Amino acid sequence: MSGRYVAICVALAALALVPAVATVADAPFYTGLFARIMVFAIAAVSLDLILGYGGLVSFGHAALAALVIGFVSLRTSGVYFIMITLAFGQMVYFVAIGLNEYGGDDGLNIARHSDFGAALNLDRPVVFYYFAYGLLLLFLFLGNRIVQSRFGMLLQGVKSNERRMIALGFPTFRYKLTAFVMAGAVCGIAGALFANLTLFVSPSIMHWTRSGEIMMMVILGGLGSLVGPVFGAAAYLILESVLSRLTEHWQAVLGPILILVVLFSKTGLYGIFALPRRRSG
Repeated sequence: MSGRYVAICVALAALALVPAVATVADAPFYTGLFARIMVFAIAAVSLDLILGYGGLVSFGHAALAALVIGFVSLRTSGVYFIMITLAFGQMVYFVAIGLNEYGGDDGLNIARHSDFGAALNLDRPVVFYYFAYGLLLLFLFLGNRIVQSRFGMLLQGVKSNERRMIALGFPTFRYKLTAFVMAGAVCGIAGALFANLTLFVSPSIMHWTRSGEIMMMVILGGLGSLVGPVFGAAAYLILESVLSRLTEHWQAVLGPILILVVLFSKTGLYGIFALPRRRSG
């Protein structure tokens, strides 16, 4: 087994131990921090499906209206696709701001967590943590099955050369739209988890900058690797947490760090674990 697979297994196993370690260390903050990391990791994994494997750069991923946005925007490509998804994302954002009955720009406090019965009480932080952990593992497993399937191979073929795929007779629009909707559905679940985590919803989660943050997590972790975005989400949010305590201008410090990672490892943090295997080959 290569070093990167060992690292992945160790990292995922370590996530399962966080609540226990936090309890022993009397530091419940870390349970909340890593629950937040897993929620964003789910969103990043969903984006990686269309960005890393489909080559679709979407700045409207956090808007949660994938079917409508995809049906219109996927008829374009390149920078036009980027701009249309950005426009749709901002449209949804400003519509949400205008919904005063739901708090408008101030957002809306949620009275209680989602009710799944006594067997799954999300009011308990540890229960919520393992619920998010289970969903993350589930989506990693399903994502891997998807990208290894015929559908996944065709999606990667569309990314590589869509004109050739069309010439071979494949309805590429259907494949891209299906992937776009699946990614949007998973991101929607991540959004529901985030609302349960914070007991608060705000139009800001649908702003294009939120989609940009998720995209940065994917790029930082490694495009087209599924597990890479988990590393990316962890690195991004941990750096944000640490640097924001040191200085109010933490973005000015975080930016160069992200640039250096991208420059020296074009395959992201996941690619760093793959280096020993490449050298041995």
